[in-house]
Amino acid sequence: MEESRVEPPARTSAGNEATPIITSISAVTLATHDMARAVRFYCALGFVVRYGGEDASFTSLHAGSGYLNLIAQPASQKWSWWGRIIFYVADVDAVYARAVARNLGPEAPPRDALWGERYFHIRDPDRHELSFAKPLGD
Repeated sequence: MEESRVEPPARTSAGNEATPIITSISAVTLATHDMARAVRFYCALGFVVRYGGEDASFTSLHAGSGYLNLIAQPASQKWSWWGRIIFYVADVDAVYARAVARNLGPEAPPRDALWGERYFHIRDPDRHELSFAKPLGD
């Protein structure tokens, strides 16, 4: 069996790491067991459907300069905690108020973090963890 090897970052002639070639994330795709429920949840938070919808097997929602995609999976497909998506927003408290007004169940009110962001967490209907944040001072 051949061993997989990760190459170290490229270096400039001065010995510094070269500028990364990855500049942004275009989209994140989350699995769902119930497309209609997931689409309604994300639309209630303020995302806009760009492709697909409640009856589709794949839906793409606009998220700033990128996209949040949803892909339908059979009930037999299971997943466990995988991480968190962090969305930067203009007003954390307004997004929180919107989530509360629509009974979406944020875990706790927004708070200021030691690392310099105001944020709150919420889980979507499929238990994916989302964080809405804004750098402090912006």
